[in-house]
Amino acid sequence: MTGEEIVLGPLPKGITPAGEGKVWNVLGHTYSLKAASESSFAFETLDPPGTGVPPHVHPTQDEHIHILEGVFTLYLDGEWTTAGPGDTVRMPRGLPHAYYNRSEGITRGLFWVSPAGRLAQLFDKLHDLEDPAEVVRLSALHDVDFLPPGAVEGA
Repeated sequence: MTGEEIVLGPLPKGITPAGEGKVWNVLGHTYSLKAASESSFAFETLDPPGTGVPPHVHPTQDEHIHILEGVFTLYLDGEWTTAGPGDTVRMPRGLPHAYYNRSEGITRGLFWVSPAGRLAQLFDKLHDLEDPAEVVRLSALHDVDFLPPGAVEGA
């Protein structure tokens, strides 16, 4: 997965070498492509302290996070919790969820969604975009629906 263009189809065999592949900057987060196909999309995140992704829903995708480093503060369908290195978070389609790095250090996680949907195309559009309202608008066009600000206490 070293090219700049993502073409979805069957999952190609092979290895994504460390440090290679497409990288997106989305509102302070670094997302690194690990695998993309019609059936799944995987990316690693690097999240500086104080960053997060507000409550949202994937109506057509199941999402998972395998925590690699640090502690994520998570909102999962009405409850707040945390997950640390080695934990795997499961978020079925339609489940309102959010994640934040509320620690002093970085957090890293391996995320994947199934089916892939249009998430890779969304990241292409969000790369280096600095307007949160435009992020929300574009996300809704790519099957990621953010909850209104203030809908979740503590978010």
